[in-house]
Amino acid sequence: MRRAIAVVLAASMTLLPSPARPASVITAREVIGDLNTPVAFTFGPGHTIWYVEKDTGRIRVHELRTGRDSLFFDVRGVSADGERGMLGIALHPRFPDRPFIYVYATRSVNGHLMNQILRITNTGGTGANPKVIFSSHASSSPYHNGGRILFGPDGMLYAVVGDGHDASNSQDLSGNDLGKILRMTPTGGVPGTNPLDGGLTYTYGIRNSFGFAFDPRTGRLWETDNGPECNDELNLIRRGANYGWGPNATCSGSSPGNTNQDGPDPVRPELFYEQTIGITGVAFCHGCGLGSTSDGRAFFGSVNDGTITRVTLDAKRTGVKGKTVVYTHPSGVLSIEVGAGGDLYFSDFGAIYRLVRT
Repeated sequence: MRRAIAVVLAASMTLLPSPARPASVITAREVIGDLNTPVAFTFGPGHTIWYVEKDTGRIRVHELRTGRDSLFFDVRGVSADGERGMLGIALHPRFPDRPFIYVYATRSVNGHLMNQILRITNTGGTGANPKVIFSSHASSSPYHNGGRILFGPDGMLYAVVGDGHDASNSQDLSGNDLGKILRMTPTGGVPGTNPLDGGLTYTYGIRNSFGFAFDPRTGRLWETDNGPECNDELNLIRRGANYGWGPNATCSGSSPGNTNQDGPDPVRPELFYEQTIGITGVAFCHGCGLGSTSDGRAFFGSVNDGTITRVTLDAKRTGVKGKTVVYTHPSGVLSIEVGAGGDLYFSDFGAIYRLVRT
């Protein structure tokens, strides 16, 4: 009888539902706090984060293992009004063998406001010998300044320059750098394979971009661009293409409005928001530890509502299949970057964080 009862109990237990396992969620863990607007950052060897402070012009290095944070270089003359300031940072692809750090800043130079890219030499952990490799007159408006810089898989340095709050600049190919994505050699020269005007312009029709990243699976460049009162965009960048921002832009009329249809043969965005979110940095998950549903996906931030959105690309990775908000931060998200181990990091106005799955 006891054996029979045991068998019945065992059988009944197998029919009971197993306890529900809590669903994992994506959240953020602070890595460096008490910062002064770390609008851009990148990663170096030895588990280091290199970041810039928008308003002060300082370049700092943080050692993740020890927590040591040190000043690398102080760029003089930075103008931080509005969206100006120290806005971008990149390390030479062969760093530290090629010991160069690049920053994008709006500076006052001999009484003129200039958007500049500086190449600074690392000498034993301290910056020296700053050299301007790109310089162009900034707009009189303190908005739409761009500033993202990034080395591509081709070894070239890419930089985005905003339209300077004047839409006509974006369609102007007469040597006007505003409203463009630029492509240059590591010394600031013009690559012979650039597609337009014999100069640095790689694509045009850009409005107010804060982010772009290369898909590690295809090498293609994806860019985020802010619209006016409508049409924040995610664009797949094609060499020589026009992304349609220009002087005839309007948010009125048929959805989604005419904000990306100016000029010859404009390329439409792969994803757009009719109501703006303040779209910012973008990065790709490649073994980022956020689960199988995140691997291979793109993530971008919002400065308006603090959301981080995960984007699924189509099978050819040339279009968008879907999007999901996976995390909402208490304040606006500025930049998103990939760490040395594949983890995704982002910054807000006072700290740098790592995305984690709990």
